[in-house]
Amino acid sequence: MVEDIGAGGDLIITLYLIHFAFSLLAAELRNLKWSIVAITIQSLFLTSILATFANIAANPSLYWWSLTSLITKVIIIPLLLLLYIRQLPTAETRPWLGTAPSVAAMFILVVIFYSFLHTNVEFIAPTLQAAVEPARSNLALSLTICALGLWVLLLRKDAAKAVIGLVLLENGVHLSLVTLAPTLPETTIIGIITNVIITVWLLLYLAGRIFQTLGTTDTATLSELKH
Repeated sequence: MVEDIGAGGDLIITLYLIHFAFSLLAAELRNLKWSIVAITIQSLFLTSILATFANIAANPSLYWWSLTSLITKVIIIPLLLLLYIRQLPTAETRPWLGTAPSVAAMFILVVIFYSFLHTNVEFIAPTLQAAVEPARSNLALSLTICALGLWVLLLRKDAAKAVIGLVLLENGVHLSLVTLAPTLPETTIIGIITNVIITVWLLLYLAGRIFQTLGTTDTATLSELKH
């Protein structure tokens, strides 16, 4: 794989870092509209990474993956989110942690998780090529984004934010897939069929019904439905 990406390694790392920066913004911004903007830009860089791998690794099938990601993650899912929040408060439901503690905890999580994965990537890399640079750093970043998505799902109470966390998680999985096997056509098939657009629609539909019933988007209140 190192031979495949060759001179394009620096470009890919740059795209990964920008993608990662917008992942952090999508996770931490408390204004839902700006958070949706951040996840949209993050997804746009995902499509750019897939297209770059398609060119560098000489795998034209990745262009189809990039195209489906552009349609679903950059256009459809953000539109679904914007339609969902248009009659809701701009600010997300107050999360478990305040802004300062959340930023600090997230920073510590990201640094520790990335450092651990970068140091011990051999335990999860299926080939020796995947354990050397730039694949090593890219894989560590991808899985750190997965952890960031889980962080949002676990610690944020707003239904729309939970969907953003799910998209973060899935985008991290997609980056991991293309990092590990950019030359295999099967990678494209796996990436396309794991798209979560139907799941996102269902979650937002259910969240809308919950808002109509309980008057809140706070997922912590779902226990009230048991009574």
